[in-house]
Amino acid sequence: MATATINTEIFLANTDKSKELLYKHFAPRMYGICLRFAGNKMEADDILQESFIKIFRKIKNFRNEGSLEGWIRRTVINTAINFYRRNTRYAMMNDLEGFEKQDEDYVNIYDKISYDDLQRLISELPNGYRTVFNLNVIEGYTHKEIGEMLNISDNTSKSQLTRARSVLQSKVEALFKEKVKIPFEDFRVVRNDAEELKLDVEYSQAV
Repeated sequence: MATATINTEIFLANTDKSKELLYKHFAPRMYGICLRFAGNKMEADDILQESFIKIFRKIKNFRNEGSLEGWIRRTVINTAINFYRRNTRYAMMNDLEGFEKQDEDYVNIYDKISYDDLQRLISELPNGYRTVFNLNVIEGYTHKEIGEMLNISDNTSKSQLTRARSVLQSKVEALFKEKVKIPFEDFRVVRNDAEELKLDVEYSQAV
């Protein structure tokens, strides 16, 4: 069955109606990006609002070079970056070249956690970690590109990503310990009447 395509021209008329249609169509998926970059929903709301103000102001300059959604997505990401430039002193991030560790040592957290939980844990990261993680892991930017965006060095970007991954990994493990209690995890050693050791295992049901 063929999938219906949307004529993007209806979004480019630069009228009140076209702006309303554009917002209703793209805002929900762009809000997901805002949530990933933001520390909370209030900040995500601010980023989304600021993004669409820019989009409505610059929509007349869109030349159909690439997809409209891609252009809107880049505007939202740039707005999120600028939002945290105003709130985070990236210049204070020191180069930590010795902190790197190999990618193969990193357990892929996407295989272990739901999207909603991952989004919540990402939002709990410090601003710098969260921004670099989103740009590299989710959006696919290189460390060189991230460095240019945030006015930091490649090594600082790499260090921030490594630390973000480490913090997320710890958060994922903690989340799993909350949700699932592993059998035999808790046990105590007791003595029976014959003074022989035995394990008194305390089973816990998975939540």
